[in-house]
Amino acid sequence: MRFDYHPELAGKHAFLSPSNYSWIRYEDDKMLDRLDTSMDAALGTRLHEVAKELIELGINLPDDGRTLSLYVNDAIGFRMSPEVSLMASYNAFGTADAISFRKERPTDERLTLRIHDLKTGKNTAKFDQLEIYAAFFCLEYQQQPNDIDIELRLYQNDGIRVYEPDRGDIMMIMAKTRHFDELINNRRLEALG
Repeated sequence: MRFDYHPELAGKHAFLSPSNYSWIRYEDDKMLDRLDTSMDAALGTRLHEVAKELIELGINLPDDGRTLSLYVNDAIGFRMSPEVSLMASYNAFGTADAISFRKERPTDERLTLRIHDLKTGKNTAKFDQLEIYAAFFCLEYQQQPNDIDIELRLYQNDGIRVYEPDRGDIMMIMAKTRHFDELINNRRLEALG
């Protein structure tokens, strides 16, 4: 038998995938909910790409109070870098939507770590992800949370939520990251045996 060749499918995953087989038990409503979630995620990816380009080019959006314009305009105003990879280790890394680390005003005595996150989903986001980014930043750039100011922002549902994390929480995430990184590395070495 000569099997059909489908080079256009290389690296792609089907929505109705055999390896993610739970869909065979779905009713219509559940399937459509899953499809809506998938389409929302794809739109979110595209909006992040557009936001990155606008920030890099320094193009402000009209101030219409909508999530995307709030996020883009603030990132430009705070002179932030978009889509920055933060790496605590090969086991612990991620990409911050927008980040900066500088004195916000010439008269400031301390540096400020600012991390903004664009959320396009409907469910209310938590600050945990941004706290992890802050911990990864501190680990990668050898900063002590108590020695810097940290401001985290979530942009979602046409609003901005601002949060100054507890430095102890950031230090706990840093310690847990180091501990789990060592645990993972040791287990991988044991497996090589």
